[in-house]
Amino acid sequence: MNFEEKTLNSKLIYDGKVMKIIRYEIVTANGYKSFREVVVHNGGVVIVALTNDNKIILVKQFRYPLKRTILEVPAGKLEKDENPDDAAKRELEEETGYRAKNWKSLGYINTTPGICTEKLYLYFASDLEYVGDHPDKGEVLQCFEYGLDEIYKMIQDGEINDSKTICAVTRAFCKGFTL
Repeated sequence: MNFEEKTLNSKLIYDGKVMKIIRYEIVTANGYKSFREVVVHNGGVVIVALTNDNKIILVKQFRYPLKRTILEVPAGKLEKDENPDDAAKRELEEETGYRAKNWKSLGYINTTPGICTEKLYLYFASDLEYVGDHPDKGEVLQCFEYGLDEIYKMIQDGEINDSKTICAVTRAFCKGFTL
């Protein structure tokens, strides 16, 4: 069965620093005319960082769209045309102060494929060395270290609801990166 939608035309609705919004007029596979509004985003990186004490580093920071502080794994936006491997190393050091000697790709996730092009590249980092954090200007966060059981309990209890954190931790340990 064919599911592909064909684009008739498109219009740039918004062109911002972090994203663009494009409105597409489309025809569905069964011939129905409709539209799609798509957020175009450079994507980002997400890091499950395992300390030498077998703890996972989480950061606490205020997330403006939610109007609250949340706990999540270190992560950050990709700059235009930035290599995800380089971005992951940069973000881990900026947010946590650690450099990792061992890096493993955990693949990627599409965050909201119904409306957004954002693709998050997931990484597992280990054999960490503390070199000092240097968050981006205006970025306020605090690092914490938790055991895997503690993180699973926080996910189960609804204390961690950040999808990238849940996906990255699950992917890491489904792939056999155990403590």
